[in-house]
Parts: sequence; structure tokens; C-alpha cells
Amino acid sequence: MALTLGVDIGGTKIAAGVVDDDGKILTRTRRRTPSRDLDAVENIVVDAINDLAKRHSIEAVGVGAAGFVDRGRSKVLLAPNLGWTDANLRLALEAATDLPVVIENDANAAAWGEREYGGGQGASDMIAVTVGTGIGGGLILDGALYRGRHGLAAEIGHMAVEPDGRKCACGQRGCWEQYASGNALVREARALAADRRAEAEILLDLGDGTPEGVQGAHVTEAARAGDAVALEAFAFTGTWLGRGMATLAALLDPEVFVIGGGVSEAGDLLFVPARQAFLEFLSGREARPVPAVRLAKLGNDAGIVGAAALARVR
Repeated sequence: MALTLGVDIGGTKIAAGVVDDDGKILTRTRRRTPSRDLDAVENIVVDAINDLAKRHSIEAVGVGAAGFVDRGRSKVLLAPNLGWTDANLRLALEAATDLPVVIENDANAAAWGEREYGGGQGASDMIAVTVGTGIGGGLILDGALYRGRHGLAAEIGHMAVEPDGRKCACGQRGCWEQYASGNALVREARALAADRRAEAEILLDLGDGTPEGVQGAHVTEAARAGDAVALEAFAFTGTWLGRGMATLAALLDPEVFVIGGGVSEAGDLLFVPARQAFLEFLSGREARPVPAVRLAKLGNDAGIVGAAALARVR
């Protein structure tokens, strides 16, 4: 049984695990991400790899990082949340661990994990949509991870959906993640609660009594309790999610969408309006096969499992 190691580098944590060829995590470890210090992050990743390699015979390592990764799967060109630019992570990790290493965008790694072992298992054409603080994505086309000419494809959260719309952290306006992400859900809930306090009693009570105190978990809990404002915020976010998926379907004609990320844990609160809007805005829906929409299955392990799986096809 061949074993590879997957590492998921996030803004607050570094998670690593030894994964077998059935996608099962045999052993795992977790470390805190030390701020934005590249050298410190490299040292912690090396420590995690070496720790796990002492307990298992590892063939290769896959690393998922939140940022732009070059086509050679070596450098992190830009990682805004980590403060990195032009970081040759592969070279540093291979030198320190004496193991083959591949670097991949974290959303791409998660998408590959879902395709191999999760909600998109066996699909030849799949779009993974990760609905979290922002929106991440991954494309599987003809059974292979599509990375684009320079390795920067599938930044679907920055697809423009509203001309001259909300300002995005990327510097543009009207990006999809400004309307269909966790941040968008909270923003909408706070705005509605400020205007309609009487209808947002449950939502406001879960926070600190003010719209500004409302957090993502509060919106989900309030919606499940029947709070009208929280339900409307989910309808808004889900509708925009479905509209964006319809645009992607018109461009790429996937077999299946796999929806993951923290916001997807709200289940039908998000999925019902998303599916309705997807069908409403899908071009030619009366005459075409309609892509399936499925929930991701691997949860927070998708990045580890996917990175380890990609290390097998280096």
C-alpha cells in the first residue's frame, strides 16, 4: 500500500496527514500557522512532515497553500493571507525532508480530493465550489485537474457577476464572492437586521443585540429557528450562488458541481435557493442535460486528502 502525505496550509492552521491509496487518513497532526513569516511556516511544515515520516514510509508529499501557484507546482507566486510572494516552497521542503514534493493551490487540492474520494468521485468533468469566507474553486476537465496556462485557473470567486457592484478585496468590483460567500451572508444579514429589527429578534439575540454583533454561525442558527431575516439572508446568498453556477455551466458544461466549504454545512438553507436559481438561470435548460449539484463529502479533510492524492500523480 503506497502512502503519501498531504499538508494543508491555511491562515491560522497547518494540518497534515498520512493518506493511503483509498483516501483514508491514517495519522494526522496539526500546528498553528505562525503569522506571516515564511521561514517559520516552512520550519513548521518540515517538522510536521518529518514527524509523520518517522511513523510511516512516505513516498511523496503534496502541499496545498492558499494562493497562486505556478504551473510547475513549485512556487507560491502570491499568498495574500500569508503575506508571501514568489516563495519557492517546493525547493525548500525537498531540501529539508529529502522527499519529492508538489505544491498546489488549496482549492485545487480539495477539488481533486472530492473527485477521487468524495462528492465528485468518478466524474470526468466537475466544478468544485468552496463557499467559505470567500469562494474558491477547482476544475476537473476530461478527468484531469485544469490549472490553466500559468497555473492560475479556477479563481471563480473573482468572476464578475454584477457590473460596478460591491468592491472586492482583489481590487475589482462585482466579484461573485461578494454576493455568494460567508462574508456576503453575514453582510446581508446585518443590513437586513438593521432595517428590520423586529423581524430579526432571534438573530440579534444570538449576537450581542446589535447588527454588528451578528456572525456567520448566528445566521445559520437563527435561520434554523425560523428567523425571517436570517432566512432572507440565506435566500439572497443561495440565489447568487445558483446564478454564478449557471454562468459556469454555460461556459464549461460540467457533469457535476460539488459544493463544499463552511457555509455549505447549512445544508438546504443554502442549497434550496441555490438549486432554484441555478435552474432558473441555466441557459437552454429545457433542451440540455442538467449538471448534478452535490454536497462535498470530505469536509475539512479535503485539502489533506487531495494534496496527498496529487502527490501520486506528480
